[in-house]
Amino acid sequence: MVRFGPGSGPVVIAALPLFEEANRMRGFAATILRSLAENHGIAGVLPELPGTGESLIPSERIAISDLRAGFAAAARTAGGRAYSMALRSGALLDGSVVIRRRWHFAPQPGDALLRALRRIHRTGDAPGYGGHRLPDTFLDELPDCHVEPARTLRLEGDTRPADRLVAGRALWREPTPDNDIALATLLADDLAAWIRMCEA
Repeated sequence: MVRFGPGSGPVVIAALPLFEEANRMRGFAATILRSLAENHGIAGVLPELPGTGESLIPSERIAISDLRAGFAAAARTAGGRAYSMALRSGALLDGSVVIRRRWHFAPQPGDALLRALRRIHRTGDAPGYGGHRLPDTFLDELPDCHVEPARTLRLEGDTRPADRLVAGRALWREPTPDNDIALATLLADDLAAWIRMCEA
């Protein structure tokens, strides 16, 4: 678990997108958290969840409940007044966690994630789902996984409900990991203003 910023006050727990998109957006998420810490004095945490990143648990053994439990444990460990920052399918993980409030960027519901995984499985060169071997039980859970109410930001041109539309690139669609410093700074500013309002 990587921590940014002060050891007290509100803390933002980041939920990365699942699987292939996590690799593309990890640096972007870290840039948001670093901007929160350096420009706004707000702490942030980037946890490692079961079956992701450097976790010793293989992806073929994960369940949504494991990922949610890992996110909840990160929120407890971080201490302070916890807020979630979920990107894309990371928004499936913070619904049952005891936190102050939720903030989502381009949230992806479970049925949309399942369609994306099946498309990768059909057309991708890597084995499994973009190199991830996933149990059928995990895939079967996804249609019933919904995104809980949250402050929601989306990219301009996205017609789904949102509290704010912002300019930027859909980094989750890039062929390799990339960053968008201007967008990360804008999102950090929005998060900070929203947290200050929640804390008032």
